[in-house]
Amino acid sequence: MREPWRAGDVAALTRVGATPRLLRVVAGAQPLDAEGVIDLSDQIGQEPGGEVVWLGATHRLVRPCLSDLLGSVRRGAQIVTPKDATYLGYLAGVAPGAHVAEAGAGSGALTIALAVAVGSGGHVTSYERRTDFLDAARQNVARAGLADRVTFRERDVVRDGLDVTDVASVVLDLPEPWELLAPAQRALAYGGWVATYTPTYNQLERTVRTMRTLGYDAVRAVELIERAIHVGDGGTRPEFDMLGHTGFLAGGRKVG
Repeated sequence: MREPWRAGDVAALTRVGATPRLLRVVAGAQPLDAEGVIDLSDQIGQEPGGEVVWLGATHRLVRPCLSDLLGSVRRGAQIVTPKDATYLGYLAGVAPGAHVAEAGAGSGALTIALAVAVGSGGHVTSYERRTDFLDAARQNVARAGLADRVTFRERDVVRDGLDVTDVASVVLDLPEPWELLAPAQRALAYGGWVATYTPTYNQLERTVRTMRTLGYDAVRAVELIERAIHVGDGGTRPEFDMLGHTGFLAGGRKVG
């Protein structure tokens, strides 16, 4: 994206070998973590990719990608990992311009992934029953520059259900997603998808059984295992450590 920076845009400050830092392009000095201040006044109106000298090192100011946004999430609740968050969007059929309902905002990592997926023309309605989680998720989404794409609602959806209709997708990150599959079915447009995230086999089994009982179509369940590869000349091999089990993902479609 070559559109010039506007005041208030979210940017990633990058440098080779360093973790990208998320910040806003604003006039005047602003604090950056606990390491000092930075002034990006001269970047307003310039194209992304410009050089910025900070703390004696040269950085580049670029548009943040999803990994930059998720890397900036300040954790409260356990977050859905990127490998699971992106596949949940796939299972739920999330597309640009869609209206998506999410139950279980947590720290907002999955909310950010969904907000990126629906694009500027779409919207995410995110429900959370805990005030502290809701506040953390709202702050993380605002830090990512996506607050205009997300509406947060403090609501116990297991008890009170969903108050949206005709949505394209429903994504459930709850301890008891089976309790919300019937309300999700009522909230979905025909052809819409529900996707769930659960950590244990017992939860997955009950969730999938309930999907089938309610008449969801194309029901499937998956687990994603991520293993990094150490690449070296003549010594390429899998890393000894890997990101193993994080959760089970399931999805189904409303067709009737």
